[in-house]
Amino acid sequence: MSRVVKEYYDAKAELEWNRLVQDAYHQLEYIVHMHFLGKYLPKKGLILDAGGGPGRYTLELAKKGYHIALLDLSPKSLEIAKREIKNAKVEDNVKKIVEGSVVDLSEFGNDSFDGVLCLGTLSHLIDKAEREKAAGELVRVAKKRAPLFISIINRYGIYRTILQRLQHLLTDPTHQELISEGLHHAHYSHPLEPEGGFTDAYFFLPSELRELFESKGVQTLEMATCEGLSSHLQEPTNALYNDKTKWNRWLKILLQSCNDPCLLGSGEHVLYVGRKRS
Repeated sequence: MSRVVKEYYDAKAELEWNRLVQDAYHQLEYIVHMHFLGKYLPKKGLILDAGGGPGRYTLELAKKGYHIALLDLSPKSLEIAKREIKNAKVEDNVKKIVEGSVVDLSEFGNDSFDGVLCLGTLSHLIDKAEREKAAGELVRVAKKRAPLFISIINRYGIYRTILQRLQHLLTDPTHQELISEGLHHAHYSHPLEPEGGFTDAYFFLPSELRELFESKGVQTLEMATCEGLSSHLQEPTNALYNDKTKWNRWLKILLQSCNDPCLLGSGEHVLYVGRKRS
């Protein structure tokens, strides 16, 4: 994983901590993840949050009584995680906090974890060999029959984002690799992508994510679009939040449908849930 990714998340660590709660639309990613974690995680156990950033999921799972190991590339993000873990008084349940990359999980032994999370991090491995190695490492450290939860940034969703608000990328030669291969290289010196631009990223096809983990000996259980039927509909989703009766009804509809294969190509993020074969 590149230095530019580490620097990006160091600079935006507080923003990343707040990203999933900044509004109703962004909460959906968190809500969908927690829905499937609740469905497939064992009732107790040791969980790896690989690439967990400032620890939003580590904290929530620790509150639920799980034992957690948190790994992330960004020291600034881990500082926030330590702060929030302390504030929540769940230090006893967070067994290890490690600065490192998902490409190298040698800190952990084979068959160590009752569940493995890697939510978003694989999309910052722009080299295919690194993606393959990271997937193998995530499977290696999971116990036999343990669930794995892997989410990525969806290439089709990025195309929709380009249509919606980044139309200049369609004719910008520095971004043609994104259009043709799903690869994005940070262009912070580019006049159309200043300081606020995105870091290095690889945008997966949903089928590619599934094939990657099945090739490592994982049984696919479910896949879901993290924003579900709300994908790319930020304004109406946020407006709906003001009426809690309607919001709760919409969440029920969204959670019932987010794993429909018809929706997998539309969302900004896709979640893969698998189980390591025995």
